[in-house]
Amino acid sequence: MKIEKQLQQALTASGKLSLVSEETVKKVLFDLADEAEKNIAFILQENQKDLKKMDPENPKYDRLKLTAERIQGIAKDMRNVAKLDSPVGKVLKETVRPNGLKIKKVTVAFGVIGIIYEARPNVTFDVFSLCLKSGNACVLKGGSDAIYSNRAIVFIIQNVLKNNNLDENTVSLLPSGREETNEMLRAHGYIDLIIPRGSQGLINFVRENATIPVIETGAGICHTYFDEFGDAEKGGEIIFNAKTRRPSVCNALDCLVIHESRLNELPAFAEKLSEARVMIFADEKSHEVIKENYPGELLRQATPESFGTEFLSLKMAVKTVGSFGEALEHINKYTSKHSEAIISENPERIATYQKLIDASSVYSNASTAFTDGAQFGLGAEIGISTQKLHARGPMALEELTSYKWIIEGTGQVRPK
Repeated sequence: MKIEKQLQQALTASGKLSLVSEETVKKVLFDLADEAEKNIAFILQENQKDLKKMDPENPKYDRLKLTAERIQGIAKDMRNVAKLDSPVGKVLKETVRPNGLKIKKVTVAFGVIGIIYEARPNVTFDVFSLCLKSGNACVLKGGSDAIYSNRAIVFIIQNVLKNNNLDENTVSLLPSGREETNEMLRAHGYIDLIIPRGSQGLINFVRENATIPVIETGAGICHTYFDEFGDAEKGGEIIFNAKTRRPSVCNALDCLVIHESRLNELPAFAEKLSEARVMIFADEKSHEVIKENYPGELLRQATPESFGTEFLSLKMAVKTVGSFGEALEHINKYTSKHSEAIISENPERIATYQKLIDASSVYSNASTAFTDGAQFGLGAEIGISTQKLHARGPMALEELTSYKWIIEGTGQVRPK
């Protein structure tokens, strides 16, 4: 195994973390935030090497790109994580049995968490801060698109660890080859959990090839349903924000579902979207309504492939429905179980939507752009879980722990 030495070093480092004090962890994260800001020029220099290899028209380009402002935001998030209480060592349940045994259910770190991700170097900082705060070592497998950026960031992290007398192998960056990926997915005894972050293709590959536990995160096919009882002013702002704020991220709007009785509102929505140069793939009814006024180079007839697509760019589909039930059916058919929204002033309609839509985050009268660990008050996130086992939605500190049972006796033995 090519990466066995790195995995063994990560495993050894994880064993030491349970003895590291909360104050030390806090200091490391504050020091790292300071170092990230001090090294902005260095990080951006390395990031430029990655950007030069990628076509700016590639939807991944915006995810790959770092700026001084984005690095400052990352540093702020790390300081927020540092201030949070440790999720480790919390007593979840405690009881004394009739025989005198004291039994406690206590949170513990997973141990070593492996993260496989694509062109998002900010993930390197986010993952490390959350893993360290939750007592986990992390093994990182970034894509070749971000190799220079990731190496620079890990170099900074490891220096901060060494300066605080902690094992630098608490974070480890693997080579970017496919063979190393396959070895990582089968690293029994070294890695306790794999979390993929990226495209649906990456997530499918990890799920189908891993022989150790996986939590699926990342892919977001997000819908917003404009109901027959929706407020047009709210709707226009919400739809515009969900689509254009950062179109390359997983919480961006991919499909507007609109009740046919409200198609008269669509031209106003479309006018605002055209200002941001959003390409629309419209079904027959919606296409008929906006074809005269929407820029021709930005308007296409929807095909079956237009629905259920995560665009990750300034593109979106529009689906017209004749009833609330049809809207529910369409969304539940195409959702990736990430984030879904309804715009409506009918409380019963909203309540039904919240109950029947199967997604990790369900909104009413708000943009799906809020699906984010920091926005949910979690400090930061390691990903958005779209599955139901162990964690769902933004995964932060609590979701990076498991638990164990602590049993204290005074000599009890179990009778035959």
